[in-house]
Amino acid sequence: MLKVVKGVLVVFGLLLAYLLFWPVGADPVVWEAPVAPEMTGQFAPNQYLEDAEILGLKDGIGPEDVAVDESGNIFAPYDDGRIIQYDVFGKNQGVFVNTNGRPLGLDFDADGNLIIADAYKGLLRADPNGELTTLSTEADGIVFMFTDDVDVAADGKIYFTDASSGYDIHDYRVDLMAHRGLGRLLVYDPTIKKTTTLLSNLYFANGVAVSPDGEFVLVNETSEYRVTKYWLKGNKEGKSEIIMENLPGFPDGISSNGKGIYWIALPAKRKDIIDNLAGKPFLRKIVLRLPEAVQPSPDRHGFILGIDGDGNVIHNLQDPSPESFSPITSVEEKNGILYLGSLTYPGFARISAPE
Repeated sequence: MLKVVKGVLVVFGLLLAYLLFWPVGADPVVWEAPVAPEMTGQFAPNQYLEDAEILGLKDGIGPEDVAVDESGNIFAPYDDGRIIQYDVFGKNQGVFVNTNGRPLGLDFDADGNLIIADAYKGLLRADPNGELTTLSTEADGIVFMFTDDVDVAADGKIYFTDASSGYDIHDYRVDLMAHRGLGRLLVYDPTIKKTTTLLSNLYFANGVAVSPDGEFVLVNETSEYRVTKYWLKGNKEGKSEIIMENLPGFPDGISSNGKGIYWIALPAKRKDIIDNLAGKPFLRKIVLRLPEAVQPSPDRHGFILGIDGDGNVIHNLQDPSPESFSPITSVEEKNGILYLGSLTYPGFARISAPE
C-alpha cells in the first residue's frame, strides 16, 4: 500500500512540475481585457444564418475563405493545400491549384489572377491557368510566419496581413495567450514588386479590407477584439485609429461589399476564462501546458456583423444553435449572396445578404 501511495505522489509531483515549469515557447504579458458587451441590442442573437446552404461537404477540411470570380465560379482553400473550384451551383469542378501549404485568404485582381495568402508560403498569385508565382515572403528583413488575409485594391496594390511574426498557424493559440503585438499590416505593389509594412505591433493581425475608393484599409486585431483603420489618402494619410473595440467576439475575416458595408466574421464569442486570465500570465502558461482538448474552446455560434467605415453596426446576423455553420472565419459578398468560410468546418456556406 505504501508503494502505491509513493507511486501516486511521484506521478502527482511530475504532473505538477510539468504544469508549472514545462517550456511553452511563450512569455505572456499582463493586459487588461474590457468587460465584454452584453449580447443584447445591436448584438442580440437571432436566427438569420440558420438557413445557410452548406457546400463542399466531404471535399476537405477548413475552407477558411471563399472567393468568387466574375463568372460566378467559387474558389475555396482547404487545409491540405488544395484550392477547389466550384461552379455557380456549388458543384465541384476539381482542384484549381495546390499550394502545398495552407492557403487562407483569397481575392482576385483585375486580371483574373487569384491572389493567395498562404500561412506557410507567403503571398502567392495563381494565374487563370493555375500557374503559381510567389510574390512576397518577407518585409523589412522579417520573414512572414503566418500570412493570413488579403484584399486587392482598385489600383492593383495588394493589402495583406502577417498575423504573427512569432508563431505559425499551428501555434495560433500560443500567440493569443501570449498577447504580444506581433502582427503586421502590409502592402505589396506589383508594379515595383516591393512589400511595405504599414502597421506593426498589431495583436494577431487578421482580416483586411480596402475601401472601394482606396481612402483607407481596415484590419482586424483578433486578440484585442477590435478593428483598426489605416488611412491611405487625405489629411490623415499614414495614420491609424481604432474604429471599433470591445467586440463581443474574436474578429477574424473582414471584407468590403463595395457599397459601404464591411462584413466581419466572428468565429467565437468572448470567453470569460480568457478575459479573466488577462492579468495572470503565469496561469496562462499553465493553460498552454494542458492538452488542447481541455483548453478553453469556442462554443458553436454562427456570428457575422456588418459595419460601416466608421465602425457603426448596420447588420447583425447569427445562428446560436449547436448545429450552426460555424466557426465562421470569413464573409464575402458577391451579387447579393454572402459566402461564408470556416477554418475547421468540412465545407463552406452561402446565404442571401440582407437588404
